[in-house]
Amino acid sequence: MTEMTYQRVGASGVRLPAISLGLWHNFGGDDSYRNARAMVRRAFDLGITHFDIANNYGPPAGSAERTFGRILRRDFARRRDELIISTKAGYRMWPGPYGDGGTRKYLVASLDQSLRRLGLDYVDIFYHHRPDPETPLEETLGALDHIVRTSRALYVGISSYSAEDTRRAAVLLRDLGTPCFIHQPKYSMLVRGIEKGLLTVLREEKIGCIPFSPLAQGLLTDRYLNGIPADSRAAGGMGFLKPTDVTDALLAKLRQLQEIARARAQTLAQLAVAWVLRHPEVTSALIGASRVAQIDDAVGALANRHFSADELQAIDRIL
Repeated sequence: MTEMTYQRVGASGVRLPAISLGLWHNFGGDDSYRNARAMVRRAFDLGITHFDIANNYGPPAGSAERTFGRILRRDFARRRDELIISTKAGYRMWPGPYGDGGTRKYLVASLDQSLRRLGLDYVDIFYHHRPDPETPLEETLGALDHIVRTSRALYVGISSYSAEDTRRAAVLLRDLGTPCFIHQPKYSMLVRGIEKGLLTVLREEKIGCIPFSPLAQGLLTDRYLNGIPADSRAAGGMGFLKPTDVTDALLAKLRQLQEIARARAQTLAQLAVAWVLRHPEVTSALIGASRVAQIDDAVGALANRHFSADELQAIDRIL
């Protein structure tokens, strides 16, 4: 069994596992509770101590928090202090003008609802899930500071903010006395925007980084090497992955990446996770899973995190 490693979050003393489990998919009210419970239990047994969720995860919205809360009560009631639990708010959760965005009213009310669904007194990390151009950043970050000072969360973070807004957020939060703990951007071999400035900001501001979708919604696995499986996320056309995303050109790239993975004695998914973790700024890779075996596979990536210069150049040529 590959041993889990733990890495410090920015300038803080907190360490996160190199692999964290996100509950974006497969933990909703329409999903198998038995499978969800098995995945959380297996993740913890493998050393994954960080579980990431959001107010709107499901479907329906809020149901993933309820599912995870049920698992916590059943299996982890005496182990709460061994876990880092995060949730977020920023997308629409209820009707009317106060059900999304970055206002103080929405963020505080949403977290209070999340805590009730989770059955917790506090979360370890609370994120603003996405930038809100209609709310002054000072108000949003003031709400995050208030959330920490009222013991609803221990740390705060941001997600999907640009490099410029991240720098500004870091300064504002530092002035408030509640440092920006971590940033959750989208990052994978197929989505590399954070390399154009954001990683530099995170390094200079000493903020942690936990990329989501390191497997590009499953594209960077062996699942699509021969086209679109009938039971896949892309075939259903649901969510962010569409059949039109799986082009012949993409499949050709995936097959070439598979050859590099095979030469490293890794699966394509393990290659993708290790590649994301190659940056010293990256604290943890936030994976999703639909079954226990996928968690085992992702953790196996830690057995070979080193890349030679030739391997990195070969990957860049493919991409």
